[in-house]
Amino acid sequence: MKEGGCVRTVQQVRRRCNFRTSKNNISQSAFGEGLYPGRPFFSSSLLPGSHCPLTELHLTAATQRFSFSAHILTSKTDKMASRGTVKASLNFNATTDAEALYKAMKGLGTDEAAILQLLVARSNAQRQQIKTAYKTLFGKDLVNDLKSELTGKFETLIVNLMTPPLAYDVTLLHNAIKGAGTNEKVLVEVLASRTPQQVKDIVTAYRQEYDAVLEEDIAGDTSGHFKRLLVILLQANRQQGIQQEYIEVDAQALFKAGEQKFGTDEQSFVTILGNRSAEHLRKVFDTYMKLAGFEMEESIKRETSGSLKDLLLAVVKCARSVPAYFAETLYYAMKGAGTDDDTLIRVMVSRSEVDMLDIRTEFRRMFACSLFSMIKYRSCPAAVQVPVL
Repeated sequence: MKEGGCVRTVQQVRRRCNFRTSKNNISQSAFGEGLYPGRPFFSSSLLPGSHCPLTELHLTAATQRFSFSAHILTSKTDKMASRGTVKASLNFNATTDAEALYKAMKGLGTDEAAILQLLVARSNAQRQQIKTAYKTLFGKDLVNDLKSELTGKFETLIVNLMTPPLAYDVTLLHNAIKGAGTNEKVLVEVLASRTPQQVKDIVTAYRQEYDAVLEEDIAGDTSGHFKRLLVILLQANRQQGIQQEYIEVDAQALFKAGEQKFGTDEQSFVTILGNRSAEHLRKVFDTYMKLAGFEMEESIKRETSGSLKDLLLAVVKCARSVPAYFAETLYYAMKGAGTDDDTLIRVMVSRSEVDMLDIRTEFRRMFACSLFSMIKYRSCPAAVQVPVL
């Protein structure tokens, strides 16, 4: 098995990733990333109150492909839904599922495992049907009942799973700028990674939900070139395709604005990176590398700082590969002491039906360890990690 440029046997990789099959009842043939034929996709040892947070239960399950699922597109704006790991259930019955959830919350105590197992095995569109059926059967709001029965990160996870994708993005951005302080990390992640059509849908939905203009709200909470680039991204007017005549021109402009200049012309970076298509920018990056002798990410790190640097890097990385960007985001959310649970949940929920298969592949390529193992055991073989810009 070749991973991250190193050749290792399956046994070696399993050993380095702390693969503990018997303890967690996972099929060895799956190696943390495949199917679980005839076996539960989680262990009861991972339930609340045990050594492992229940949040991990969904996150590890969400990296898997469910054998009883079938592909459907759940968003008219998302053409990559087939690359998700969470898909629609073949034998779906909203009424039956609503009754199962009601039973899981009825009486003393709550069957968290039953709730989790059901919801991660349904697409978001199916969850909305379950929500409707639940109200029809019991005259109660399913999400409100889940909130009253669950707590902590698990409650956050389940409520996020029950939120339609567009509403989820809108809520993320609203929460990032409401109240004191601004969560720049969320603004960067959402606006750098979503397609132009998705951004347009977000802007429209934000106005409908909050009777406010997203651009004005974000501009009021940010400043400088960071604000300017966010505003550009909110316009969702990137040029289409590759403009051959501007590849060299753009590369030269970026070189003169940074490496070749005393100080930095941030506006040139903002204008070019915020308006060109991903395909065009990849050509520009190749030309820039030949011209400057540096990757674009290296120059951005040297020439900019703070939130602007983070946003420029996110734009560049997403232009290269959105799945690779999220693979790196997940890795650093778990690396070191402690875990950024908010980022972990946000990425796994938002990408589970979009491109999690590709994120999983990129994660293994970049860090020589499966995403499943990293989430479950919080470790990857440090000796074979591939450096990431």
